[in-house]
Amino acid sequence: MELRPPVTPMLAQGRDQLPAPGALPGGLAFELKLDGYRALLFTPNPAPGPVLLQSRRGALIQDRFPDLVRAAASLPDGLVLDGELVVWAGERLSFEALQRRAASGGRTAVRLAEELPAHFVVFDVLQAGGEVLLKQPYTARRARLEELFTEHALAPPWLLCRATDDTRIAQEWLTTWTQQPGVEGLVIKGREQHYLPGVRGWYKVRRRDTTEAVIGAIIGTLTRPRSLLLGRYDAAGALRPVARSTPLHPDTARHLAARLTAAGSGHPWQGVRFTASWGSHTPLDVVLVEPELVAEIDVDTARDRGVWRHPVRAVRLRDDMLPGDVAAFGEGAVPAAG
Repeated sequence: MELRPPVTPMLAQGRDQLPAPGALPGGLAFELKLDGYRALLFTPNPAPGPVLLQSRRGALIQDRFPDLVRAAASLPDGLVLDGELVVWAGERLSFEALQRRAASGGRTAVRLAEELPAHFVVFDVLQAGGEVLLKQPYTARRARLEELFTEHALAPPWLLCRATDDTRIAQEWLTTWTQQPGVEGLVIKGREQHYLPGVRGWYKVRRRDTTEAVIGAIIGTLTRPRSLLLGRYDAAGALRPVARSTPLHPDTARHLAARLTAAGSGHPWQGVRFTASWGSHTPLDVVLVEPELVAEIDVDTARDRGVWRHPVRAVRLRDDMLPGDVAAFGEGAVPAAG
């Protein structure tokens, strides 16, 4: 039977470093991981019929991307593509612009399609000409995908995701390409792997950097802090929230508890409402502390307007630094050692 939405995409589990060559069936294939929205594109079979665009969670979102729907006229019938929706702002990928596109509708969607055109970076083909390819190995699906781009001379907004089976090249990508905004790291797949909807059978490795931030609040209590809320000072001298940490290691939490001071009056975050995660509306109960301690943190490249979207890792307290020594709001991080 042909694939129809919703189709649950195959997923990846995070790792801190590249896996061993034999970790996945048939050896490893590496693809660039971009900072976008995962989506599946369905062309009708036979035409005419609607082009459907499905989000990772199964919602149909083609009305928000009319530019891609129009461009799909260049695609053959009975096709299902897996990839990443991205939007360029100048010469860099802009997650903020992509969010605007994904939240739009009606006339706004049409206007933004002109102002902020979307691209679809394709990394897998699940169906071609009505033939379901889920049980074919990755190498066969990749070959079909490359043939599709060649035979139909596909051009933007359709982009073929960069891929290699050379570990040295993949490591170079992880080191250098991730310096560009919007390139997060690598997705690693088994060359002989089938496509398994809903299964975390791939790996992903994000570039990690180290930097510092000021501890402005905690989750938990002063004696048992569980995680940190971190900030940086902007040019006007205001402490701006920039990150939330993952749960603290018990040793780090104990060391920190001995140093924390409850906030006095006039804390810069007094009255600020924090939420459980990026884009969430669920309020978060926090304890404000005096912004006098600096933490070294381990971060990825997913940052918008000076704020890290994913939780960061607290590495240690920087007793050798004062809050004024921390990089200003909006400045970057430095590559992690090793």
